[in-house]
Amino acid sequence: MILDEAVADARLAVCEFDGARAWLEEACGYPMEPLAAEVWVTDAAFEHVLLVKHRVRGWVPPGGKVEPDEVPRAAAARELLEETGLRSELLPEPAAVAVRSYRADWSPTLGLSYAAVVGRDVPVAGEPNQPAAWFRLDADWESVFPEDRERILAHARRLAAGRVVGSR
Repeated sequence: MILDEAVADARLAVCEFDGARAWLEEACGYPMEPLAAEVWVTDAAFEHVLLVKHRVRGWVPPGGKVEPDEVPRAAAARELLEETGLRSELLPEPAAVAVRSYRADWSPTLGLSYAAVVGRDVPVAGEPNQPAAWFRLDADWESVFPEDRERILAHARRLAAGRVVGSR
């Protein structure tokens, strides 16, 4: 079941934000749609992050809605491919779980963040009117989710400290 996969990944996530696990426990008793999944793509030096320019949200990690027949990890990989042209293995451990509203007309949504490490020399191709670009993690970027930079930076620092061996 898709919700079971989301719950399992939420429990495995390295970081939790917004009381997401407690929110998820309560929300499991109700229909929950949509779920969201994204990928925090960093370079092998853990100094840059790959973002896409969303028409409303600004620069955000590649991601989107989990389709009814998908598990969140598969949705994250699909969104990464659609929005950047990258096929990359996601790291085994989800990076984070959070709760936020992605659209004004959506109720709060559980979002799972996965991670991938990709060389900056790999070509990226954004969707029409939604370019993809590398940003330094120590720089600011325009986004409706300004907290993402610190969250992704903290995760990249954990990876750089050797909690994950090798890059994909």
